[in-house]
Amino acid sequence: MHDADHSAADRDGHGLSALDGQRRPLVALAVGLIAGFCLLLAGLQGWSAWHAWQAIREDSRVATTNMARALASHAETSIKLGDAVLAEMVERIEHDGLGEAATARLTGRLRDLTHDVGELHGLFVYGPDGKWLTSSLPRPMQGNNFDREYFQFHLLHSGRATHVGVPVRSRSTGAWILPLSRRIDGPDGKFAGVALATLNLAWFGRFYESFDVGKKGTILLALDNGTLIYRRPFRDDQVGMDIRNGSIWQRIQRDGYVGSVVEAPRIDNIERLYSYRHLQGFPLFVASGQATEEIFAGWRRTTMQTAVLGAAAMILLACGGVVLVRQIRIRERLERDLRRVGVSLRRHNASLQNLADSDALTGLANRRLFEDRLVSEYERARRNGAQFALIMADVDHFKKFNDHYGHPAGDDCLRKVAGAIESGARRPGDLAARYGGEEFAVILADTDLTGANAVADTIREAVAALDLPHADNPAGRVTLSMGLYVGHPALAERDDPLAWVDVADRLLYEAKDAGRNRVVAREGHEAAV
Repeated sequence: MHDADHSAADRDGHGLSALDGQRRPLVALAVGLIAGFCLLLAGLQGWSAWHAWQAIREDSRVATTNMARALASHAETSIKLGDAVLAEMVERIEHDGLGEAATARLTGRLRDLTHDVGELHGLFVYGPDGKWLTSSLPRPMQGNNFDREYFQFHLLHSGRATHVGVPVRSRSTGAWILPLSRRIDGPDGKFAGVALATLNLAWFGRFYESFDVGKKGTILLALDNGTLIYRRPFRDDQVGMDIRNGSIWQRIQRDGYVGSVVEAPRIDNIERLYSYRHLQGFPLFVASGQATEEIFAGWRRTTMQTAVLGAAAMILLACGGVVLVRQIRIRERLERDLRRVGVSLRRHNASLQNLADSDALTGLANRRLFEDRLVSEYERARRNGAQFALIMADVDHFKKFNDHYGHPAGDDCLRKVAGAIESGARRPGDLAARYGGEEFAVILADTDLTGANAVADTIREAVAALDLPHADNPAGRVTLSMGLYVGHPALAERDDPLAWVDVADRLLYEAKDAGRNRVVAREGHEAAV
């Protein structure tokens, strides 16, 4: 009984430990969920920042591309206008000549055109020796432009197309100009001079200043040969600069006439997003660049703010997670402690129950447990219609044994006899108990008369085999007398389990009267015999 109770308590403990093992990953799960959420939040912020960066970069590329298109269109319009004026000038000169009347009419026309067209700085006609023949200026000019690049170009080339020259400072006004020129041929087809239209670079500057490219942005206009015509922000010493070593010029030569690129040119080493475009029909290109620092300034500020807020949120979440994990661990420790205490209490209760149900001297069931089991087994046999056997046993002449050998020896004798009795009742449903003093009882569930007799004889022989000396017993050793009653509770007239004890007890006394050390058995259907 004692071992069975402890086994039950141990099974409960193992079951709780198994449940505890299943709940233990809760801390790891909480940590994993919090860490996963933090990583997800960081990932979402990173993806959002990258997506915003891509969108801003694309928007800026589109903006600079549109700006480059507008700048190219402006330059093309201005140069085409100059080209048209030059074509008219050359046609007049070659048709009407440069007689006094023709020159006067031409001079008036040139002044009208210069007055009406803001881009034009001046219109000029030079003879084959480089001397000024006429111009749009209000006063006659002296000097010779034979040394100018555009004059030398037409002197050496017979082409009739408009030539875009390198920017020069005007000898008449001192302003920076972009010369557009055409060759004039005489009636014999020989070189007869140059018609020149000059575009004021300040005109381009005013137009370029109207665009918002930021404080570090830039706009430039340059020739295909790498000569810089104009660059915003404007610096006088940069006009005419050779930019063939620059990254933008090299990119255009390598990759084509339209595109976008991020570069940091040598001229100022500021990284910009450039969009460039070549003019149609003319050897020039324009480029517009916005500093990446300014393009992404708002993005960096927003990203930093978002990152700080996200970090704060993750820190708060982590702190909350730490508190949560600590509470979970504290709760689990408390639960484990409670379970350990619970198992200990159950074991203690089982021990107490064992003490309450056991006879302190022999270890067999005591009379209270015997009577409880008698009632339960009786009721079960009554429901099932099974047989039920009860043995009442008594140590022969035990009072004389005590008187002769003393009470300690008597106690030892009872313990050994109890062991012999318990060895006879081996089935799980059987129960051996100390009924009182030297009297014992054995319940044999679902047992007929033959089986009960066999158990009783086994018990009696086991006691005899102990060979315990008993000088005052005729047999010379300790013996048992037993009364055995077998019946069917379902057929009993009275529903009284304790009445079977009276019957078995009377049979026990019959055994004693018959000479002791024997079994008197009877089978019946009535509780009262």
